[in-house]
Amino acid sequence: MPRFAIQFLVLKSIVRFTRYSSQHIAFAVTAGLVAMILASVLQAALVRVAIEDLNGKKPAFGDCMGTAFLLLLPTIGIALLATFGAALALLLLIVPGVILFLRWSVAVPVLVQERRGVLGSMARSRDLTKGSRWSLFWLWIILIVAAMAIQLALVAIIPHLGAVAAIALDAVVSALVYTLTAIAPAVCYVELRRVKEGTSVEDLAKIFA
Repeated sequence: MPRFAIQFLVLKSIVRFTRYSSQHIAFAVTAGLVAMILASVLQAALVRVAIEDLNGKKPAFGDCMGTAFLLLLPTIGIALLATFGAALALLLLIVPGVILFLRWSVAVPVLVQERRGVLGSMARSRDLTKGSRWSLFWLWIILIVAAMAIQLALVAIIPHLGAVAAIALDAVVSALVYTLTAIAPAVCYVELRRVKEGTSVEDLAKIFA
């Protein structure tokens, strides 16, 4: 959410609409749907990349993307349920929303690695994160603060650049920030399984054998 807010301010400083038309709204909705699909594909692919890399193997592009597209709909389902569930809890009270976010924070890695379906992956994530949510909380605080600092620095730099350079820089920085926050759940998943179940990275990799 902080990343989204700052990102909006960056784009607003580059492009200003004098009025909103139906075309603007249609474009925004379409862009949002496309962004959600691409984000889901990227997240699932990065989970696969992270596991392969931790296992000392060279991730294969075709294999990673094939896994991501195969699990596209369940990944979107988890994203929607987790986002709306945590957002609803945040509206009622902040603490329950944070707890739900942490509880479901490794649901996508579970889906990619264990193929348990949407609800099964969310339940498995709840079990894996139990007892470790304070550690996860501080990890995400560090990541969020770092992302906000990077985006704030970007906001300060953008006005001194041309429009094309500003958009290009914004896209690169946003991609790097998203990649970092997408890989984090995969690393957490591997570590949680190692600590709780004694499962090695090699054992996780065998799931794909």
